Amino acid sequence: MQADSLQQYARDRVEELPGAGLEHPFGPEWEVFKVRDKVFMLLTEVTGEPIVIVKAAPEDGKALREQHDDITPGYHMNKRHWITLHPGGKLQKQLVEDLVTESYLLVVENLPRAKRPVDPATFGLSTR
Repeated sequence: MQADSLQQYARDRVEELPGAGLEHPFGPEWEVFKVRDKVFMLLTEVTGEPIVIVKAAPEDGKALREQHDDITPGYHMNKRHWITLHPGGKLQKQLVEDLVTESYLLVVENLPRAKRPVDPATFGLSTR
């Protein structure tokens, strides 16, 4: 995957997620994507390459890290709950989109019901 494609696929997917927004609380070199003030994705190039950092269930993150050389523990995040996607390898667009969506839903399901922009149990079922 092209280096610039990885982050662009992630950005494009976020545009389809209700209530998701972009902020820069750590300066211009960090793109922080939130839903209802809770972070679900970060993009940066501070490591020297454009990376995508997303939330993952601990067992899923472990399996993904074992299956893909381009997925490592979350950069500057809790290593159990976050993973980093690196460019240049074999990560497919669909996997990137699915991981962004899963990260978003993990955050949404922990929000109070009244604040959820979507129902995490049914979101996306009819579109796939």
